[in-house]
Amino acid sequence: MHQSSRVAVRTGALSIDDVPQLLVGAGTVVPTLHGTKRYINFDNAASTPTFRPIMESVNDFLQWYSNVHRGTGFKSQLSSWAYEESRDIVAGFVNADLTKHVVLFTKNTTEAINKLSHRIGLSAGDVVLTTLMEHHSNELPWRRVGQVDHIGLEADGTISKSDFFNKLKQYGSRVKLVAITGASNVTGYINDIDFFAAETHKAGAKIIVDGAQLVPHRPVDMKPGDPACYLDYLVFSAHKMYAPFGVGVIIGEKATFLQGEPAEVGGRVVDIVTLEEAYWTDLPEKEEAGTPDIVGVVALGKAIRLMQAIGWDDIIRHESELTAYALTELKKIPEVVLYGDTDPARASERLGVISLNIGDLPHALSAAILSYEGAIGVRSGCFCAHVYVKNLLHVGAEEAKKVEHEILARDRSHIPGTVRISFGIYNIKDEVDEFLLVIRKIAAGEYSKDYVLNKEAGEYAPKGFRLNFEDYFRI
Repeated sequence: MHQSSRVAVRTGALSIDDVPQLLVGAGTVVPTLHGTKRYINFDNAASTPTFRPIMESVNDFLQWYSNVHRGTGFKSQLSSWAYEESRDIVAGFVNADLTKHVVLFTKNTTEAINKLSHRIGLSAGDVVLTTLMEHHSNELPWRRVGQVDHIGLEADGTISKSDFFNKLKQYGSRVKLVAITGASNVTGYINDIDFFAAETHKAGAKIIVDGAQLVPHRPVDMKPGDPACYLDYLVFSAHKMYAPFGVGVIIGEKATFLQGEPAEVGGRVVDIVTLEEAYWTDLPEKEEAGTPDIVGVVALGKAIRLMQAIGWDDIIRHESELTAYALTELKKIPEVVLYGDTDPARASERLGVISLNIGDLPHALSAAILSYEGAIGVRSGCFCAHVYVKNLLHVGAEEAKKVEHEILARDRSHIPGTVRISFGIYNIKDEVDEFLLVIRKIAAGEYSKDYVLNKEAGEYAPKGFRLNFEDYFRI
């Protein structure tokens, strides 16, 4: 099995049915209130685990690991080759044109957007249009460099195209950038990127797509040869696409980064340094100060190769089937409230991200029960998309202000939010059934009543239940 998994990935013959057995940590058991149980991970929208072929590739590479660029030793030359080969793999994965684009590696999507915000060259009075759907990472950085306005939402939580047109008309030539997520990390909605790109370019502005959620689940094409729908900038993270080793990616126009000083300075970014001057080197090194995460970049390259070996058709089909099944069964539970598009027939038009609540139960308590009694990992809260979640929950201004005051007083007891499950390519129907079983028990009140709330953290844990993590892992 160890060797055959390598051959399958290399030949492109990897079946989606084989993927669960390749998961690192498959079959892991964890402690619960009812003894040990096999762990189920439905928190893929936050970070994904990795697979044996990726781990094997990393382990194989470590014997050759050395620092990249300008090292004359064989290991340094091999490491430099692997690093740049992975950059080419990333470019090909999203159809970037390396005569026009540059692929830059960062720590994560957040750092990528922050880097771009400092290099895009906005001036006072320039307007950045973003949306009420965004993750904070695609909203907060723009506040520091321009005037930000937000495209509103329709009643169903999708982005209002009519408000987008209104904002473009309102600000005219002052709009320099449209910053939009490819897919929501709360509802799984997939945005019409071609539409937004075309209208942005008609207005004379540029577009950045936050692909952190979209890129691991749908093919993304930067369309460099399309005069209307091309993407100026695309960002995403390896840790959401089965390479959790600490790498982010920004792909953008070379012209953005050729002029001016790099966002971070230090080693690797210069050709010559004197006591008076520093002369910046060429891209991409100019924007990758210091020693990069070489191993993480190699892992990302291998992860892309693995996804290509499976194929997009099978990835989309598999995740859509899980999503449709989960929605169908959840809708049969009267106490469950679902947010976003709940129609199983449209599962292929969205990501496998489902947000829900169970009656009046606090979302944090529902998540705790799933973990401590079902060994199911989910996420609860607002998922770094506070404004969007509050809109979906219809949180009024007075209630929102009250919660703000409580949080500032270190009381997170009443933070609005939902429970979120999110599927990866390795999840299976049996795991969804286990999840549904626990959800039905929660809805029926069949769970321990001894959970204690930590007000400062806003988290619940069973009274007297202690976890000694050193029993499971030691550094």
